[in-house]
Amino acid sequence: MKYVVCIPDGCADEPLEELAGATPLQVANTPTLDRLASVGTLLRARVIPEGLPPGSDVGNMSILGYDPVLFHTGRAPIEAAALGLEVNGDSVAFRCNLVKVVDGVMIDFAGGHPDTDVAAKVIAALESALGGEASFHPGKQYRHILLAPSAWLHADCVPPHDLTGDKVVAPCGPAAAPLNALMEASSEIMADFDIDANQIWLWGQGHASEMPSFRDQHGLEAGMVSAVDLVRGLGCLTDMDVVDVDGATGWYDTNYEGKRDAALKGLSEGADLFVIHVEATDEAGHAGDVEAKIEALENWDRRILRDLVDALDEMGDWRMAILPDHATPLALRTHTSDPVPCLLVDSTRGGEGGAYTEVGVESAPIIDGHEIIKHLIGSD
Repeated sequence: MKYVVCIPDGCADEPLEELAGATPLQVANTPTLDRLASVGTLLRARVIPEGLPPGSDVGNMSILGYDPVLFHTGRAPIEAAALGLEVNGDSVAFRCNLVKVVDGVMIDFAGGHPDTDVAAKVIAALESALGGEASFHPGKQYRHILLAPSAWLHADCVPPHDLTGDKVVAPCGPAAAPLNALMEASSEIMADFDIDANQIWLWGQGHASEMPSFRDQHGLEAGMVSAVDLVRGLGCLTDMDVVDVDGATGWYDTNYEGKRDAALKGLSEGADLFVIHVEATDEAGHAGDVEAKIEALENWDRRILRDLVDALDEMGDWRMAILPDHATPLALRTHTSDPVPCLLVDSTRGGEGGAYTEVGVESAPIIDGHEIIKHLIGSD
């Protein structure tokens, strides 16, 4: 038996006036997904436990079968793991976004999605000018890491994607002063670069997270493909085979086919389970871009699921789970904690079937997100 977990990040949504009260999942042309849903089992997954922030760190940790209540220590240390950075007992990791703030308003939490190579030069300049007690480390596009003294942990920081179009709320509390100083000082350094971003934003801090391997947790050899360091970091922390794919960007233009083929290659070479993560639907939600979110869903269907299912059939028996790590409603442009649609498909037997939409699962049972893997592999 082979297992695949498909994560269209943030794909769940709410009814939209411009879609006549429908959601992107309802209007997108997704024939393969529709066919799978007609023979699968529909659930609602509570991927964000009560009391935890509705972020991709919490949601993806849940989907991989780790209870965030037990294992979550912060977002940034997970991303640091993907970069090979050690967050020891004397340090804390912060997510360091390159953002655009104008007249005190968060214009773009993603800083215009700068080229990764250009962004690395910006981070190097910040390290040269401002590094010392804390250090800057390059990631991809707008997503980077700051390692800082553990005393900085207890600052109250707001995720920049929660501030889009609003007045910024700078870190506050007794540990916030050095963070605010770095954020303010970054503007002058970044003015020398021809990019949209004009300062850094620090948030998502945490100490190192210790998680058992996926093998020990679930008894399976697993692989993963994602362009997002946060998701890749979860793979690194759990000893999954994290695969690099040329052209995987974490944006609308990501290499869908390359991710599909990486999963098939991994499964054919011995992996029992493979995770395919695509960020595009989440980015569209944050941008409030209805058409881009619909297109991303259709890309999932046409460029991943269609040929993925055919190839899995040739391998033998298989099971698949499809669910997002949280909802990212276009009208809100940020994450919510609502349970998300979840589809389980087994090639050897059918389920009750239905429609993989928010409406289609509104009467389906709710299960905790970290239990999804158990339902998928039959150990529930």
